[in-house]
Amino acid sequence: MELIKPDIGLLFWMIVSFSILLYVLIKFAWKPILNALKDRERSISKSLLAAQRAKDEMAKIEFGNEKITQLAKIEKQNILKEAKELKNKIIEEARENAKLEAKKIVEEARQSVEHEKNQAINEIKNQIAALSVDIAEKIIKQKLGKESKQKELIDDLVKDIDLN
Repeated sequence: MELIKPDIGLLFWMIVSFSILLYVLIKFAWKPILNALKDRERSISKSLLAAQRAKDEMAKIEFGNEKITQLAKIEKQNILKEAKELKNKIIEEARENAKLEAKKIVEEARQSVEHEKNQAINEIKNQIAALSVDIAEKIIKQKLGKESKQKELIDDLVKDIDLN
């Protein structure tokens, strides 16, 4: 029963020993424990702050990556657009050059045909003239084969000259 009803002496010594223990703890252990807790709290705060900074930097990096990706997409679109415009320009220039070349070829062919036509017409004229002279020569030889006919022709020509 002594444990249930403590004696005043026991209670006194318990309070004294507890006070000494408490004084020793406060004097020697309490400050280092509080310092350790403060250091731990500071360390956790620094870690949380570092984590927040890292999170912010990651957000900035992600934003930067997104921005770079968007810029790259825009640049890609611009390059593709320029390439398409260049392709269309080259095709259009090729068409224009082909049209000009075709016109030039057609004009040269037309001139060549015109020249050939003129040569053919001149050749035909020359042949007709030569044939006409041959035919006239044969007709004159046939009609003027006799001297009497030649005299008649000369007389007719002289009469025509006088009349004019």
